[in-house]
Amino acid sequence: MARTAIVFGCTGQDGSLLCRSLLAQGMKVVGVSRSSNPNLDTHRKLCIAGEIEVTTADISDFREILELLGRHQPNEIYNLAAQSSVGLSFQQPVDTFDSIINGTINLLEVARFAEFNGLLYFAGSSEIFGNTEEPASTKSRRNPRSPYAIAKDASFNTVQLYRQAYGLHCVTGILFNHESPYRSPTFVTRKIVSGALRCLKERDCKLRLGDLSVARDWGWAEEYVEAMQIILRADDLVDHVICTGRMVTLEYFVDRVFSELDICWRDRVELVDSLRRPSEIRCSVGDPEPMALAHGWRAQRDVDDVIQLLVESARHEGLHS
Repeated sequence: MARTAIVFGCTGQDGSLLCRSLLAQGMKVVGVSRSSNPNLDTHRKLCIAGEIEVTTADISDFREILELLGRHQPNEIYNLAAQSSVGLSFQQPVDTFDSIINGTINLLEVARFAEFNGLLYFAGSSEIFGNTEEPASTKSRRNPRSPYAIAKDASFNTVQLYRQAYGLHCVTGILFNHESPYRSPTFVTRKIVSGALRCLKERDCKLRLGDLSVARDWGWAEEYVEAMQIILRADDLVDHVICTGRMVTLEYFVDRVFSELDICWRDRVELVDSLRRPSEIRCSVGDPEPMALAHGWRAQRDVDDVIQLLVESARHEGLHS
């Protein structure tokens, strides 16, 4: 009998890529969305539409989630749900807290009540560290600087508590920035790539951005969903950072994207103060060594590969749209 996985947040970038990976392993996959009419465009692009059972449920509703687990008897559960934009969390802090913290603790409580003996993965975020003076690991000082980061930090602590106090098989992967062609267009990386392509086609096009001096550790999302599964299925459940260990500025990212298209970005990018985030993290980079030592996993693609792949995909999509 095929093993079963439930994926909360199944229609986003990570959820869609994870569903494809699990299907390729022969697992039965149940995808959960809050919407009764979920956007399955990414599933169609990945050729998995119709291959997974998509159901509607609110991760914060105890009774709904208890019934869901009872019906499907999953071996693995992945919680990738909730509001995922740092910028939007400043505009909608209450909704952000509710969707992340309440969803996390409700799922854990359901698992405890049902005496769930499977594996639970929770999607953490590098935002919990704030500025990283040196590459961050799970032992690093945490200083969340946004409603999103505060909610993720509280969830990280809660998962640890349920593992240690109640013996649940739950673990958090703390993911640094990771991209793919399936990232929401509202994220700055997609905005830069699509904006650069517009500049290529339109002489008077300007790309409006905020602070280019911020620096991040960017990886490739397809690799990161594989790392999630490695962490979850390990004999010893230990929280881990998933990252490349290389940090570059947003200006570097912009320059490389425009260079791929043979455009000088300085003539086409307009910096706008209103697009700067309050309480912005200046630099964020992870330490890949603990993951490499524990599991032999290292990111194979760094930011240069990510940029090249994003531009190639966007150009291909533009030719066929």
